Amino acid sequence: MTRVFLLFLASEAQDAALSLARHGAFGPAEEADAAMTEMTGAAYREVWLEAEARLNKIMAYCDGHAMAPLPEATFAPNLRELQGVNARLRELWQDCSGCHELEQRLQAERKRLDDLSETFARLQALDLDLSRLMRLASRMDIRLGQLPAINVQRLRAALALAGYLLRPFEAAGDQVFVVVAGLRAGAGLGSLLAQAGWRELIIPAELQTRPETASRYLQSERQRLDALATSQCELKNENWRRHGAWLAQARLLLALARPLAEAAEYSLRGHGQLVRFSGWVPRRDVGRLTATLDARFQGRYLITTRPPAAAEAGRVPSLLRYPRWLKPHAALVRHFGVPRYGEFDPTLLLAVAYPLLFGAMFGDVGHGAALLLIALGLSRGLTWLRPLVLAAGATSVLFGMFYGSVFGSEAVITPLWQSPMHDPARLLSLAVWLGVGFISLTLLINLYNRLSLGRWEAALLAGDGLAGLVFFLAATRALYGLFAGAGPGLENVLTAAFALSLITAAKWTEVRAGLGERLLVGVVESLETAVSLFANTLSFLRVAAFSLNHVALALAVFTLADRLGGSGHWLALALGNAVIVGLEGGIVAIQALRLMYYEGFSRFFGGDGIEFSPLTLAPGGPKT
Repeated sequence: MTRVFLLFLASEAQDAALSLARHGAFGPAEEADAAMTEMTGAAYREVWLEAEARLNKIMAYCDGHAMAPLPEATFAPNLRELQGVNARLRELWQDCSGCHELEQRLQAERKRLDDLSETFARLQALDLDLSRLMRLASRMDIRLGQLPAINVQRLRAALALAGYLLRPFEAAGDQVFVVVAGLRAGAGLGSLLAQAGWRELIIPAELQTRPETASRYLQSERQRLDALATSQCELKNENWRRHGAWLAQARLLLALARPLAEAAEYSLRGHGQLVRFSGWVPRRDVGRLTATLDARFQGRYLITTRPPAAAEAGRVPSLLRYPRWLKPHAALVRHFGVPRYGEFDPTLLLAVAYPLLFGAMFGDVGHGAALLLIALGLSRGLTWLRPLVLAAGATSVLFGMFYGSVFGSEAVITPLWQSPMHDPARLLSLAVWLGVGFISLTLLINLYNRLSLGRWEAALLAGDGLAGLVFFLAATRALYGLFAGAGPGLENVLTAAFALSLITAAKWTEVRAGLGERLLVGVVESLETAVSLFANTLSFLRVAAFSLNHVALALAVFTLADRLGGSGHWLALALGNAVIVGLEGGIVAIQALRLMYYEGFSRFFGGDGIEFSPLTLAPGGPKT
């Protein structure tokens, strides 16, 4: 990345921002400058934000009308033009908001009418003049409601003892609508109904009349609302016919104003008749940027560049560009964080190591082929997963050929190596050596990251730097010789002790405390570093454990299927393998990702970087 400072005439600020956005490689950045203190574009940005919000609300209201793509244009609006656009959008939104409120009232009335129609449909089975029923209710205890169908007979018997009648008149699923009538003498009627699951049916005033009168009322109300909706739709279409072309022009102007409005937030400063844009540009794009500005401004600008300063290392954005096949893996890395500028980007490492870990734990030709078919069948919102699943399926097939396993059967093909169950101890030892290699690689990557930041002392003496790597490799050789019966080797012990003493000394110098506390902290943290290295290495035993577990699950499926005859045998095999692919495949995918995140990324990947986001004409703008 290159730090870029661009000086323009204030009158050409809009065109300058538009040119930078069209160039597509200028990322705004803030920097204090005593000579440039004026917030030149603050008013412009404020007006643009208001206009953009109003246009979005108007277009949401006019959701039935599509906008044409933005045409090419040459000039961005100035502040006065932008204020004019904002003022007219304010007037249009006032008209639209009134129509919008009317639409909401129509929706509420339609909802109320639908509820009335639903209640009326239930009451039609009574075939009664509900106004007379309500008058009768003033002298008798009459109630309408619903309760579970299984409680009807029990409630009818209980009500008969209290002098009440119960009559069902409508059923809806497991609920029954009933009318209960009797003299006003049952003091405990409420608790009796509650125990039966009673829910009162409220009769709106509009339905407290004869059925034919209520039916005419509902029909007339629906006709009235339909007429209002038709007129409202015509009004919306008329407004679009009157203002649609201008709204398209306003949308274009706001899109052209977006770069200056976004740069004005923190990248644009001015003084007098001059404005300055500050930002970042990829090193290879500086020449193209200069050529673009030369062609547009004919020398009426000044460009100054410099490399990133050491003090701003944490604020330099990272340019992240990946080929299409690598983007799903980049998404997994993004869940952990964004690489800092100059930091090792682990995307390619994950793209290689993650499928290999998955295949080693899920090695089977048949199950891998099933994953390949699943990957090819992914559609809609899951297509981004296709490269991940394809890679996992391919490595599963590859390791399945090494293991000699096809849908759990080891009698179909001859293994290129051996079955995991053939020699589990050998498989476990290989998993440990895999862990040693992986942890060593992470320490080398962390050494590179420290050196790229100029942190030489930490790179050489820290427990996750060169000293830690030397200790880890020497201690590993010593332990291997000890377990192999050849002895740890004096050179290994001395090398490991020397490296550990360097780590302790580095911890000693970091602590500002008394002698005893410094000694204690140095020893404890050095031992913690040593223990964590080997603990993380042993985590890779899960690679061997899951490969053995995969074989064990397949054996369990075959054992169950062998006890069943005929179609049951094949059904058990099909269902068992489906469970292995779906359930165990998901678990193995999580475990492989865990190894990448916690035993890999956590050792060298800070993940606290800032992604480079240039000015563009597209919505979204730069990330702050």
